[in-house]
Amino acid sequence: MSNQQQVQARAAVLREVGRPMAIERVRVGPVGPGDVLVKVRAASLCHTDLEVIEGQLALHLPAVLGHEAAGIVAALGEGVTGLSIGDPVVLSWNPHCGHCFYCERAQPILCEQYLANGPKAVHFDGRPRLACDDGSTLHQLMYLGSFAEYCVVPAQAAVKVPQAMPLDRACLLGCAVMTGFGAAVHIARIEWNDTVLVIGAGAVGLAAIQGARLAGAGRIIAVDPNPARRDMAQRAGATALCDPSAQDPAALARSLTQGRGADVVIEAAGLPAAFRASVEAVRPGGQVVWLGKQGVNDPVEFRWGSLMQEKRITRSSYGGARPQRDFPALSQTYLDGKLDLDALVTARIRLEQINEGFAALKRGEAIRSVILFD
Repeated sequence: MSNQQQVQARAAVLREVGRPMAIERVRVGPVGPGDVLVKVRAASLCHTDLEVIEGQLALHLPAVLGHEAAGIVAALGEGVTGLSIGDPVVLSWNPHCGHCFYCERAQPILCEQYLANGPKAVHFDGRPRLACDDGSTLHQLMYLGSFAEYCVVPAQAAVKVPQAMPLDRACLLGCAVMTGFGAAVHIARIEWNDTVLVIGAGAVGLAAIQGARLAGAGRIIAVDPNPARRDMAQRAGATALCDPSAQDPAALARSLTQGRGADVVIEAAGLPAAFRASVEAVRPGGQVVWLGKQGVNDPVEFRWGSLMQEKRITRSSYGGARPQRDFPALSQTYLDGKLDLDALVTARIRLEQINEGFAALKRGEAIRSVILFD
């Protein structure tokens, strides 16, 4: 394919909030300077995509969703180095300019260009790389739009991983695993023998549990009302389990720590009750990391006393990710048998089954459903 041409591809297109996506022929490209054309091999279904489908997260429509994906480099734009056609890559949804106020302060998740162009739902440079079959503009979620056979991404968003890494598990690294694992390792900075409490045992929470285990936590308490997910948490490394409908997580944490509370609490459920429990369960001077989210205008109330005593609270969106460093390292950790990604994939589906996959996610039946492309 010439870099100025477009490639035809099948994609799941969302045209109306609250309505099923339709499988359509779309035009992907052109591949501009600094771009990479990726043949998507695996894309997983995330709650952020579901938020767009249900209207909780506003996005220009029509759009191709999908931001947790892996594939093969199919073409390179002018000036791209470090990648070759055929390389396996995991996609990152946080491209950044590298020189703005926040990038200079090592906070790429706050990059001014990233935040400015994100709401436009186009490419990182502010111009579209997708079009409907009639030539009209088609938007993309989080600079990727990976629910398609191909996508064009900024070169820095295509991160090479080992050839041996299975792409149907590699895709999980691009969002859920990076967010949860990174929260434990990069944000919370768990120390040897710490007591860690993780609220929510979905994909993000299970990754956080594994990050805590590999960071050397002495005790890991997993909180989830779903018994199957508590079982998964135990297999991931949790040493104590809590059903919050039957037991107070804060009381359990204090009972295991001579009344202090957990050294670190990682919230990965995105519920008001979970946010409140996180600050109740952490010890004085401890660290709370919030990964879940509410609607941006929705209030969450706290008991003021729960916020006192030098507790540190951090909201993290991507676990302090440095994709060029973290994605290959996480891949190797999986290949070495130290990181379990297999258990997170609860279904493998075709693109045509995407709406059923999101229905299962909403019902709580899936950790991650992964779309496999031919």
